[in-house]
Amino acid sequence: MGTVPALRVCTYNIHKGFSQFNRRMVVHELRERLRTLDVDVVFLQEVQGLHLGHANLHPNWPGSPQHEFLAEDVWSQFAYGGNAVYDHGHHGNAVLSRYPIVSSMNQDVSDHRFERRGILHCEVEVPGIGEPVHCVCAHLGLMAGSRRRQMGALAERMEQVAPGGAPLIIAGDFNDWRNRAAQLLGRRLGLREAFDRGRGEPARSFPSTVPVLCLDRIYVRGFRVRQAQVHCGLPWSRISDHAALTAELEFGG
Repeated sequence: MGTVPALRVCTYNIHKGFSQFNRRMVVHELRERLRTLDVDVVFLQEVQGLHLGHANLHPNWPGSPQHEFLAEDVWSQFAYGGNAVYDHGHHGNAVLSRYPIVSSMNQDVSDHRFERRGILHCEVEVPGIGEPVHCVCAHLGLMAGSRRRQMGALAERMEQVAPGGAPLIIAGDFNDWRNRAAQLLGRRLGLREAFDRGRGEPARSFPSTVPVLCLDRIYVRGFRVRQAQVHCGLPWSRISDHAALTAELEFGG
């Protein structure tokens, strides 16, 4: 019998490379902490693609976009979707992968001009899995109505491009502290939340010092969840106001 393909994933809102309340630039520490997780695919939100002001203010600001800087020498493949664009730069979502990203598309799901949001969809070729794994990095809005419409748009797209039982991972910052995604998104697409052990409650991930709100998620289809972990408290709370979430997945769930 062959080995069942496994995949380790992480989702993390990196707060544009700054600590809580923007006290310190922590992108170098962030890179080192991410590498300790030993994951295959990383779903990142609030990734600074460009910021001319930070580059001038901080002498050690990376010379490349944050997703490229974080991926260097570990994740050979990456995709970025810029959502918020302003005069001095832009930020958005990114997917880093050890395996080939064969396609990527960023969908603007902004509900209004004051809160730019996007959904980055990548197809990743994972060894041992006979079809591409659909990997979606999402950062949803702060208002319940916005999130409802954004989850509807996400579900509609996945029904078109990843129908039936196609392997699917949707991860990111859902801002869904009332846990509506299980009904609005999970049931429609046949997803399982990685931290749900039958209690119907995702992991608490915010604030990272002592998490009380369930904002960040890892939803899967076509995988079994071997284990899942919340990375909070020190040293993680020095890096971002969100905890990092990881899950070890086994294909064939």
